Formats: sequence, C-alpha cells, structure tokens
Amino acid sequence: MRVLVVEDDPSLLRVIRDLLESEGFLTDTASTGDDGYYLAEPAIHDLLMLDVMLPGMSGVEIVKQLRERGVRVPIILLTAKDSVEDRVAGLDAGADDYVTKPFAVAELMARIRAVLRGRGALGPQGELTGGPIRLVPAARDAFQGETPLHLTATEYNLLEFFLCHKDQILTREQIFDRVWGLESGAATSAVDVYVHHLRKKLSAHDAGSLLQTVRGVGYRFRGDSHVC
Repeated sequence: MRVLVVEDDPSLLRVIRDLLESEGFLTDTASTGDDGYYLAEPAIHDLLMLDVMLPGMSGVEIVKQLRERGVRVPIILLTAKDSVEDRVAGLDAGADDYVTKPFAVAELMARIRAVLRGRGALGPQGELTGGPIRLVPAARDAFQGETPLHLTATEYNLLEFFLCHKDQILTREQIFDRVWGLESGAATSAVDVYVHHLRKKLSAHDAGSLLQTVRGVGYRFRGDSHVC
C-alpha cells in the first residue's frame, strides 16, 4: 500500500516514513502544503497523512480541495493542537481521523489500520479483500480463496491498487502513475497490457468479471469485501 506523508518537521517526517516503511508501506513525502497537494491530486495513494500547519496550503485546505474534487482517499490529519474546534474543523473538511502530536508509535499505527479498515481497504488480519480475492501485503501474496494466483510483481501492484479502491473508476493515467511511477519511461499502453494479463489470471479462477473496463476512461474492480 502507498501512503503520502506531508509534514514540515524533517525529523518527524523521517520518523513517520521509516515507521511506515518498516510496516511494509511504500511512502511518498512532501514538506509544504503546495507540494503535498500536487502529489495528492492524482489520487494514486491509499492513505494521506497531512500536518495541519504547513507552509503554503494548510492540511485542512488540502482536505477541502481534494474532497471538492471527489477524491475519496482516506486522510489522517496530524496536529499539535488538541482543541475541539480544531478537530471539528478537520473532520468537517472531510478528514477521516486526526492524531495529536506528540503521539505514540503504536497509537499512530492503530489509527492507520482503523481508518483503512473503516474504508473497507484492510481486513482485520491486515489483508486486502475484494470478492473472493485476498492479498497478504506483508508477503505480497495473492489468493482466490486459498488458491495462490501466482502474480508477477507488476500484476500484484496493479491488483493491490484496485483492491484499495474497490468500486472506484481508476483512469489509465492514475493506474500508470501508481504502478509504473511518474518518472517511468514506459508508455501508458502498458496499463492495458497488464490489465489483460491480470484479468486472464483472475478468469482462470472464475474472478475475471470483477475487473471491469470503463470504456474511454479506465478500469474498475467490483466485488463485496469479504472478512478474512
């Protein structure tokens, strides 16, 4: 799973990044509100963590603008303020939760897991589910029920993105930026090629219909979440 952390305190930013990466998350970072919004706008992350007080745009302003654009990525605000008014302002803007600084590492990870579970992205055992499909991020394994799918690294990354954003239409550009990266020299046609490969493997396990083509736009993964 991929997380964007926007924090202007360099030491705290390193601590959060190292913590997330030790837990198996891929992490992008920014230290200003404007840079954070630029990275968040394509909606290629599975979670955003935003400091409230940032140079440029504030964390709350980023939340408001993203929600107005229809970006549904879960968001946790980091704040040094603990007043009811500040918490209400962040939640009313569309944030999913807040964490007051300084925080305990265990609490931060618990909040992250709770937000991802609440959005249906994460099962109680830390697994990603969609219909009969199950991913184990810690091992980067994929299953249909108990049957391994034997995905390549790119196919796994692609399926992970779909499961983290079930029932959302993902454009080819979003998928390309998430799976191949903004600096990749590959062509966006790679998206269609790998979706074809992934759908073929899912079809072998009677799950190909879950991955739907949205003509002229991109793709969508459909399927009720199953508790692991």
